[in-house]
Amino acid sequence: MTTKSEPMPSSAYSALGDNSYQSSLLTRGPWHPRHQHAGPPIALVCRAIEQVAAKHKLTHISRLTANLLRPVPIDRLTVEVTEDYVGRNTGHFSARLIAEEKEVARFTALAQRENEIHIPDGLPGHPLPMATQGPEASPLAGFPFAGRHVGYADFVEARVAKGEFFRGPCAIWFRLRHPLVETEEPSAYQRVAVAADSGNGISAILDFKTYNFVNSDLTINLLRRPQGVWICIDAATYIGPNGSALAESRLFDEQGLIGRATQSLVVRKID
Repeated sequence: MTTKSEPMPSSAYSALGDNSYQSSLLTRGPWHPRHQHAGPPIALVCRAIEQVAAKHKLTHISRLTANLLRPVPIDRLTVEVTEDYVGRNTGHFSARLIAEEKEVARFTALAQRENEIHIPDGLPGHPLPMATQGPEASPLAGFPFAGRHVGYADFVEARVAKGEFFRGPCAIWFRLRHPLVETEEPSAYQRVAVAADSGNGISAILDFKTYNFVNSDLTINLLRRPQGVWICIDAATYIGPNGSALAESRLFDEQGLIGRATQSLVVRKID
């Protein structure tokens, strides 16, 4: 077992008041030692949107889109949420993530009012498909960028349901090892956001040490409220000849399909 050179934080973020948060090293990504993996800050903004939407009894986040404008530093972050339009059954929201006096990410989201309906038997695609196998039957996986330095690989636990980790199409179960925000239990939506941004990494078809394949956006569409602490990302990456690529993921909880996620990638060979 590798000994960490830094103390392990208790959470990804600590609340500072005024919608500001101090980032911890648990958010560190694989591309730069001072930059965050995009999953945790997307989840932090999702949390803020959930809170605003809940005031209108809009409790299902059906879509969340993150436009990643700049690398997110491991520093103080401020989240600003705007109500663009709120109706009886749906609400449109936008948000900004600010660090070092710069806007580093911009978001839009659709929240819906939940109401129970009867689903008739025999509908195409129903009952909803399940993940290949559950988390308890899936072996533990180690991130290729895990090491002596604290980071995202310490924030989440990953288990392989199908395929090989970071070697092409695969399905990986994720759960958080630490709270997103200190002393809080993360919502299921926040758990999805932390995991979904990993789709392009876990399904990598290029050598991590030879190529960069960084996503500049993430869109999550959810057909229902996720359940439980485990989220499965069943992902595949497709590369075009122009240095652009697309990562697609089917999203599951232990009860079955919950939605999909897509990421636009820029592919560059490392000099």
